[in-house]
Amino acid sequence: MQISNHQVTAHSFLKALYRDKYYPDHAVDRGKEILLRLCERIEADRPADLAALYVLTQAATEEFNDLQDDDFDIETVAREEIAENFWFVAQAYGFTDADVEELIATRDW
Repeated sequence: MQISNHQVTAHSFLKALYRDKYYPDHAVDRGKEILLRLCERIEADRPADLAALYVLTQAATEEFNDLQDDDFDIETVAREEIAENFWFVAQAYGFTDADVEELIATRDW
């Protein structure tokens, strides 16, 4: 599916992690893919309210949990960058009242 939201297509996901050599690009690429799949799901499913959005974002958060287990250490810098990107996605799709902690409530990082 092609993402149609222009804010999303113009956004540089996980930019701070790409700039920091501590994080391997291949792992950051996988994180970016998770966020882009989340955007695709939002466009396909069109969540009607925050509760429906949270189901989608928390599923994507679980994917980050799995990524951490593989080869990606999600410490303070990464936690903040990932959370900000989840918040950006919510804002880009009109969920201006989204709570960032609820967006990523299933995280184990």
